[in-house]
Amino acid sequence: MNRPKMASEKGNSRVMMMLAQLERMNGDLGRQAETARQLTAKILHLIQTQGERLCSTKSTSGQKQDLQLNNLGNTLLIILTKLLTIGRGRRVGVFVSKGGTGILFQTLLSVSKEMPPSEELMLQLHSLLAKVGPKDRKFGVAARLTGALNVTVNLIKQNLQNPKLLLPCLQVLRVYSANSVNAISMGKNGVVELMFKILSPYTKKNTSLLKVALDALGALLKSKTNARRAVDGGYVPILLALYADWHRNDTRHRHMLIRKGLLVSLRNITNIKLGRKAFIEADGMRVLYNTSTECLPVRTLDPLINTSSLIMRKCFPKNRLPLPTIQSAFSFPLPHVPGSGPGGYSQAPGVDDVVDESDDNDEADTENDTENEEDEKDQPSPNDDIETDLNKLHPKKGPGRPYEELRVYERFFVELSEDFQTPPRPIIVPTAQALSPKHAPLSGLEKNPPLPPSTSSTSYSPPPLTPLELENIHVSKDQEKKQDTHIPSTDRHECTISSLSKTTEDENIEKELACVLECVSLDTLDGVVPLNTDHRGGNDCGSEGAEDDTTEGAVLEVPDTALLLPLHDPDLYVEMVKGTLSVPQYAEVAYPDYFGHMAPTFREPLLERIYGVQRAKIFQDIERLIHPNDILDKVVYDLDIPSCPVIEDDGESLKFNSQFESGNLRKAVQVRKLEYDLVLNSDINSNHYHQWFYFEVSGMKVGASYRFNIINCEKSNSQFNYGMQVLMYSVQEAIGGINHISKGKSYYTLTFSINFKHKDDVCYFAYHYPYTYSTLKMHLSKLEALRTPQIYLRQDVLCHSLGGNSCPLLTITAMPESNSNDHICQFRNRPLIFLSARVHPGETNASWVMKGSLEFLMSSSPLANSLRESYIFKIVPMLNPDGVVNGNHRCSLSGEDLNRQWQNPNPDLHPTIYHTKNLLQYLAHIQRAPLVFCDYHGHSRKKNVFMYGCSVKETVWQSNISATSSDLQEDIAYRALPKILSQIAPAFSMASCSFVVERSKESTARVVVWREIGVQRSYTMESTLCGCDQGKYKGLQIGTRELEEMGAQFCVALLRLKRLTGLRNHQHLLDLESDIIGSHAKVASCTTTYVLDEDEPSFLEAIDYSAESNDEETEAETENTTEVHETLEQLSDSENNHKD
Repeated sequence: MNRPKMASEKGNSRVMMMLAQLERMNGDLGRQAETARQLTAKILHLIQTQGERLCSTKSTSGQKQDLQLNNLGNTLLIILTKLLTIGRGRRVGVFVSKGGTGILFQTLLSVSKEMPPSEELMLQLHSLLAKVGPKDRKFGVAARLTGALNVTVNLIKQNLQNPKLLLPCLQVLRVYSANSVNAISMGKNGVVELMFKILSPYTKKNTSLLKVALDALGALLKSKTNARRAVDGGYVPILLALYADWHRNDTRHRHMLIRKGLLVSLRNITNIKLGRKAFIEADGMRVLYNTSTECLPVRTLDPLINTSSLIMRKCFPKNRLPLPTIQSAFSFPLPHVPGSGPGGYSQAPGVDDVVDESDDNDEADTENDTENEEDEKDQPSPNDDIETDLNKLHPKKGPGRPYEELRVYERFFVELSEDFQTPPRPIIVPTAQALSPKHAPLSGLEKNPPLPPSTSSTSYSPPPLTPLELENIHVSKDQEKKQDTHIPSTDRHECTISSLSKTTEDENIEKELACVLECVSLDTLDGVVPLNTDHRGGNDCGSEGAEDDTTEGAVLEVPDTALLLPLHDPDLYVEMVKGTLSVPQYAEVAYPDYFGHMAPTFREPLLERIYGVQRAKIFQDIERLIHPNDILDKVVYDLDIPSCPVIEDDGESLKFNSQFESGNLRKAVQVRKLEYDLVLNSDINSNHYHQWFYFEVSGMKVGASYRFNIINCEKSNSQFNYGMQVLMYSVQEAIGGINHISKGKSYYTLTFSINFKHKDDVCYFAYHYPYTYSTLKMHLSKLEALRTPQIYLRQDVLCHSLGGNSCPLLTITAMPESNSNDHICQFRNRPLIFLSARVHPGETNASWVMKGSLEFLMSSSPLANSLRESYIFKIVPMLNPDGVVNGNHRCSLSGEDLNRQWQNPNPDLHPTIYHTKNLLQYLAHIQRAPLVFCDYHGHSRKKNVFMYGCSVKETVWQSNISATSSDLQEDIAYRALPKILSQIAPAFSMASCSFVVERSKESTARVVVWREIGVQRSYTMESTLCGCDQGKYKGLQIGTRELEEMGAQFCVALLRLKRLTGLRNHQHLLDLESDIIGSHAKVASCTTTYVLDEDEPSFLEAIDYSAESNDEETEAETENTTEVHETLEQLSDSENNHKD
């Protein structure tokens, strides 16, 4: 009778002895880890054998032996609990690896079979399981398969009034619920309803129990099946009532975690459509709005405010866009192309394409167990887009078109056969003085007639878009009344000037350019000084200008900015507008384009994000929903009414206008007295790409704070969240506005507020500094005046666009030193550099970079002269003139992204791409492929200036494909030019460059020119629309000065490339470039940025708007769980630091 007792005492003494030994080793576990693991294993073995021995004698023991067994079990479990508590979780890991979890589950099942089960044993077992569960990846699956899950659930049901036992059971249940299959199973077993029985109104008792119960409930409600069950059970109003009660009574904010748990349950329920509907019906918007506004003064309650904001934003009713169709307000008839169709958007008859039915589709929804590691492995990796076909990674040997078809392009390369024995025919370029309003040519660029659009049998003539007459172009209202001379600036300052002589300006142009450009040195890293920094004349920055308080509708006198800007002439600009063809047939000129832009004399920092600005705007929207008394919903501007887009009113509303070149604003709705919802126009023949905007505002009240909401933006994240600002141009004073983005379902809303400071002002808002097609034509005309006898400049018209606008092609190099054969041979054999820009109309910064390159190339500095003597430049400065003219963001008139048409461009639909590619193919046929090809772009989601290139090696490194050493034979010359730029251009970031080839980019200019033309240095140069986060310009907005400087620095980099590599000996080029950027081993270890990565993380927590399914069988079964964290999720308003 005493043997069990003696055995148990002996076992206890051995356990205590080994436990004491572990305690002594606790400070030196690193050196004696193996000994510690052996001791732990012995303790586990002893516990298991003692339990089996005692169970075998239980049948012959009486009540006394049962009591002894329970006491021994409690003692062992207490010892094990203390053992696992020490060691910062490492001992728990050893316990799990030795199968300890399974032993605990077996013990739990054995104890549960007793009648009645021991409460103390159940308490200790669940306490141990709560500690072990988060460390065991298979915990949830093992609990379900062994039946321990049901034991715990039944124990909870039987002990709802026993807080002591209920707490550890709920802690274990919380871990079980992290597995989605367990959550569904428990939902069917009534556990969701069980949790609501445990919840109670405000109380000071058992708060720990309530917290754990809410954690478990939140985990259960991640299952959409359980969320629907909670909605059907009517628990949404109960949760709202509980939250309001705890908010009202928890005046000292001691139970914030309980309030947070209630909000998390509501957040998970509102992930489904039924939950959002139930939330609205229970007046949840008002409850959370009122409680959140009361929490605002207490900073420590921000987690509650942010979660409430997320729920309200998610449940905010989705309104129909106030449009008859999301298709563009303008249309352009496209030519019929046999065998293929244009990419334009066509709407099916009777279909309302504005209504968002994403909540009403029949897609089966599946569980999103984002905390499950196995699920994360199954998620598609961003590297899935990387090209893995080695055949496609290696450039082709030759172009596809036969030489006979390409010979027509020989006339664009007359410099390659020019003998210079007879003086070249001068190029006649119109000027403001030479052009007559009655006899103005279509363009001042045309020397050779344009190419025919194609050799195909399909003939097509663009619609007769007649050039505008000068008399029909209006610069502003009441122009003849203007008296004051003020030059507005786009960058927060205004200059008042005195009259200057035009002859003085003309005489000083070349001196200024030479002086400025001589400051550029290959030995300095400070960069090129912009060409137009010297404004000359009186400069009164910050003056507001004269105001006429007595005259109704007083406006400013248009100044003669040609006296200030060397490359801008307002009169010439108007003449160029006459030859620009647009689909809407614009008859007005915007002030900023007419006046011209001057870069500011100061640096503008990135906008610092104000804490809580986003949620403040969200609360304003919620207030508008709850209190709709001041809602006006009055349309004040509508392009869908072509006869009268500007709707007359009583003078209480702002006046809008976008009917000028590059303008984009489709509709303006006055929703409240000082708030306007704005709708952008999609690209012509398209139903998307709502990003570029450029519009005029007038009729404002001084000092009033107006709010503008652009309600149909398409990108979920933007640099507007990280310091970028909306550009505002004031005729009296240019200022900036506070802006941010808040997230929605179908579209995103860009909101910015502005205080107008001047009476009778005319202001323009734009996505970025506008650069119109007419501005380009004017600049090219003015550049002709800079030509000296030493500069070879030729302007051709490559082709005409779909809309009838000419696409200019420039050739720039240096004239040969003489007519001798040697000099002419050197002239003809210069390597070619091919540059292009503005294939995407909304990326206006690309044109400013191109402007900097062109001005540098045409300057009289020694560096520019040396560069011209080194290369022949072929430049297409605007690949998509139609898109630029008509205010598109990305597409041409065909409704397609032209930078995705390079593989197989259609001569009728994509003429500029078709003929540009043929130029390059012709060069490849005559063995004169460009040394460098670079396409200038703008980037809306990254900072700095950087390059994308093409590399077989780096593409293979980023993928999992296997390749032989012969497949990876590649010189590293493609890195030389970006490396040089990173050394001399302060805005350039080598760390942001990427040389990976993606499948989604295989039709872009960069990849096609690399693959088909064989240009190893084929690049896309991306310039930020925001600012820089490194180098000299760190923390500053990027302006036209910095963009033009970047264009000049690109040319300087080409010159350094030539000087360092000795272009006269091409055989040594790659070896010398290797010296620039280091050894092969160093380059091989250098990381590359993946092209699709963004600088910033996602700005807001994602909202799942997917439809609900009643098919529970589609719930995804997952086999692993992870630790349930009690971290308080916060919206990005509380995130002050973003890793780029």
